[in-house]
Formats: sequence, structure tokens, C-alpha cells
Amino acid sequence: MKTLPDNMTIGEAYGPAMLITDQQEANEYFEALVQSNMRTGNSREKAESIERQNLGYYAGYYDSTTRERVESLFKCSHPFLTKTTTHEEAFEIGRKLASKQE
Repeated sequence: MKTLPDNMTIGEAYGPAMLITDQQEANEYFEALVQSNMRTGNSREKAESIERQNLGYYAGYYDSTTRERVESLFKCSHPFLTKTTTHEEAFEIGRKLASKQE
């Protein structure tokens, strides 16, 4: 089983997942992410939830094809975007979220 380092950047952790196209490879990488997360003291259930959320969010920075593939392979989703969210709608969601923090 693949072991991930303890101190990784977000890009180092999730960037490789954006390139995966094979379900078996996705399963193995997800398990490595979960094991890494569990080393921080989280239960398996919490680690899986966190990693799915992080994968879904990170995939939102990629094109729709990549995001949809990652969501399918890792059984995750972006917290705000759906398969039908347009670029304009995504911008508006971001604008509204940013204005709440002012």
C-alpha cells in the first residue's frame, strides 16, 4: 500500500488524484489519503469524510471533465458546484460566499 508523507501541501496531496483515470488506482490513492488523515487522530469515518470533501473541493479548480471524473472515481462532490453549474453561476456562488466574510 502507498504511504503518503505527513507534511504535504494541498497540491501535493490532491494534485495526483486529478490525474487518476483508473478505479483501482483511485481506490488505492484514496486509502493512502485516509490512512494519512487517520495519523492525525481522526477515526476512519471522519477521515473518509474529510478526504472526500477535500477531493471534491480541489477538483472544482479543474475543468468539468476532470471534476466529474474525480467525483465518480472517489465518490465525492464539490460542496457548491453540481454537474450543471455554469461558469456564471459558479462566479456568483463565489461572490456571495466572499461577501458573507466581509
